[in-house]
Amino acid sequence: MATPAAQVQAAGRDHAFHRLRIAEVVGETADARSFVLDVPPELEGAFAYRSGQFVTHRVSIDGQPLLRCYSMSSSPDVGDRFTVTVKRVPGGAVSNWMIDNLKPGDVIETNCPAGVFCLPTAGDGDGDVVAFAGGSGITPVMSIVKTALATTARRIHLVYANRDRDSVIFGEELKRLVERYPDRLTVSHRFDVEHGFIDHETVRPFAGRDAEYFICGPAPFMDIVESTLLEGDVEPQRIHIERFSPSEPPPQAVDDSGSCRVTIELGGRTDSIDHHPGTTILQTAREMGMSAPSSCESGSCATCMARLVEGQVEMFVNNALTDEEIEEGWILTCQSLPTTPTVHVVYEDA
Repeated sequence: MATPAAQVQAAGRDHAFHRLRIAEVVGETADARSFVLDVPPELEGAFAYRSGQFVTHRVSIDGQPLLRCYSMSSSPDVGDRFTVTVKRVPGGAVSNWMIDNLKPGDVIETNCPAGVFCLPTAGDGDGDVVAFAGGSGITPVMSIVKTALATTARRIHLVYANRDRDSVIFGEELKRLVERYPDRLTVSHRFDVEHGFIDHETVRPFAGRDAEYFICGPAPFMDIVESTLLEGDVEPQRIHIERFSPSEPPPQAVDDSGSCRVTIELGGRTDSIDHHPGTTILQTAREMGMSAPSSCESGSCATCMARLVEGQVEMFVNNALTDEEIEEGWILTCQSLPTTPTVHVVYEDA
């Protein structure tokens, strides 16, 4: 059965940004903060979410609008307040700005929850949950762990990698959960300075189980875990990965004739251009001088979504849109290449 959040989102996602007040800032570690957001009653339906989903924040830094995705560390199934957790990273313009500047009472522009890094809604209670988290990748995993413990009978195995012991986010909360569910939750901490980086030998014992696998962390960490699980004959559909970093450009989907004409509507402007073979709709919008919304550029965050009103595209990665949204014509422009002579795309005004 679909969760209430899934039912709300299937009925139509609200794509606008809403101003949410920060109710509390919680220091998790020296370089990580949790931001509790106050969702007003009139937006509770729009901000209903499933564990593992994320929101996109829009901030202005030095006059430059920036968009970044952050997962909820809270669980909607245990009475948590709506919370996102952010870790300071080198060069992280928005993450660092949030940690350095935001305080209770401040307001941040936030769009509604999205993402498919979630427990399957069918067959809950069957098989284990095996999660691999690296650093701040624990954020959506923590939400999933709490929901799985509260709403299913699954056993959960968490492998959590960090630089050192002081870098562990949610360490005390995880300890309390293990004490509360000693027969269902095991947590294996891995510290780079003590154990070295996660490798195939670390992952291999977890392969081959009747389980759903969740992976979130730095790209090399996720690549090692995924490849090891696949080598261990884990079915690809049981491996769930959350990527918020740009991926390699998708392969070319049209010929070199340059015969495709792309029309894009954005912010009251409508323009057309001959498509440059091998470029995505998002890249095409940039060629036209349009400031198209984007964030992860890996097919995971839905920030770049737009409606296809004419023609067809091939979307190479989709870790964000629901089947219902795709049927309605929504596409991830960062992953979409034209496959017909004409393509017309409309970005909704946020």
